[in-house]
Amino acid sequence: MLELFLMMLCGLSSRVLAKDAEAKGRFSSPVLDVSDRQLVLEKDQTLQLNCRGRWELKWDIPSDVPKGYSGTHVEISRCGKQAVHYCSRLTISPVLGQHTGSYRCRYVHKQHKFSSVYVYITDSQRPFVKVQTEIPDVVYIKEGQNLVFPCRVTNPHTKVSLIKFPSLKLETDQRNIVWNSRQGFIIRSPTYFYIGLFHCETVINGTTYTNKFLTHRPVNKIQDVYLNNTGSVQALRGEMLALNCTVTAEWNSRVSISWTYPRQANSTALISRRITRSRTNMVFYSVITIPKLRKDDRGVYICHVASGPAKRQANTSVIVYDQPFIRLKHRESPVVQAYAGQKSFRLSPKLRAFPEPEIIWLKDGRVAAEQCSRYHTDGYTLVIRDVAEEDAGVYTILTGIQKFGLYRNLTLTLVVHVKPWIGEKAVAVQDPGTVPRSSRQALRCTSYGIPAPHMRWLWQPCPPKGLSPARLA
Repeated sequence: MLELFLMMLCGLSSRVLAKDAEAKGRFSSPVLDVSDRQLVLEKDQTLQLNCRGRWELKWDIPSDVPKGYSGTHVEISRCGKQAVHYCSRLTISPVLGQHTGSYRCRYVHKQHKFSSVYVYITDSQRPFVKVQTEIPDVVYIKEGQNLVFPCRVTNPHTKVSLIKFPSLKLETDQRNIVWNSRQGFIIRSPTYFYIGLFHCETVINGTTYTNKFLTHRPVNKIQDVYLNNTGSVQALRGEMLALNCTVTAEWNSRVSISWTYPRQANSTALISRRITRSRTNMVFYSVITIPKLRKDDRGVYICHVASGPAKRQANTSVIVYDQPFIRLKHRESPVVQAYAGQKSFRLSPKLRAFPEPEIIWLKDGRVAAEQCSRYHTDGYTLVIRDVAEEDAGVYTILTGIQKFGLYRNLTLTLVVHVKPWIGEKAVAVQDPGTVPRSSRQALRCTSYGIPAPHMRWLWQPCPPKGLSPARLA
């Protein structure tokens, strides 16, 4: 008996909890007073929708219902037991064919919580929601997305055909070509076949109505973006700066180019644009020009390129100097050392200058390049190939910016080391023969090198008679 009582008590508790949960969750989204997801009305009738929810409500109606339409009315009230709920009534009278669409009731502060109903307003003289002019609407073919010809109708039972210019009728197969009265014709896997002029067509009471569409496949591939100055740009204050951003892209591309630069907010920069076409691509140019540079024009200049979702950029740094300069000094020491036999040696002092100076290298007071074919300049560096002893000497670098009368010189001394060698090793060794014991003999050793080599004599006694040096070892 006790067990039966406990089971009844548990069952009652479960029903109470379920009822409480239902009461709390019933209006987690607003509720419309319609039993179906779509309504069909005739033109000039009255549309009335009631919505109820737990929080403040708002209506989203089709864009073809003008905001100032005099036939639109919204009534807001508190409702339910103890007026804890919000109610809203939408009335549109009279309704017209263009008012066909989705009507949604949602919470003001929770837009993802809503209820909706699709309403058809039938009009025999307006089978398509949109009445089109002679100019076709443009629809876009985007990779990986459906192609939609948006010929929505005011009556869900209207029979519509899709025709490719001039008269090719495309049959719906509910797989690749799908008809939807709320959206139009949906092409799930559009190919190049769908590039061209199309129209939706229906016949009502012997009258033909159409919606025309021109498809366009936007091309967004940016092939390359580059500036005319890839490294840093150096200029003097008061000079003109011009940076050219060049973009290559596929045919039919639509490219936008913009700039970000230091004094953008109040700059007098001029930006010009130009487009050229070749057989394979489109070339877009954007040139930013600052007529007279100021000190605060220095910084990073960025060229931003966008074509649909594709984005690229290129940038360069601009350095602005107050006046021209040459800074020249030794890298480590005024004396540098090389070795005879080296394949190459570089005389390279530290040099910073702007504008780029003219450079001349002298060796012992004469132009180096005129003295020997093994000498050549690489930028401001003097390169000596196949270093030899005669390359030692005094080298002077002359730098100058003639336009501004600015000149600087620097002298370096090159010491060429020569590996020591013994002259007697270069000739055949002669057998001194036998000399008398206790006699006086003179042995000569001739050596040369830079710096002068140190010499030391060593001698090794002869082995005892009858023993070879190998056995002694």
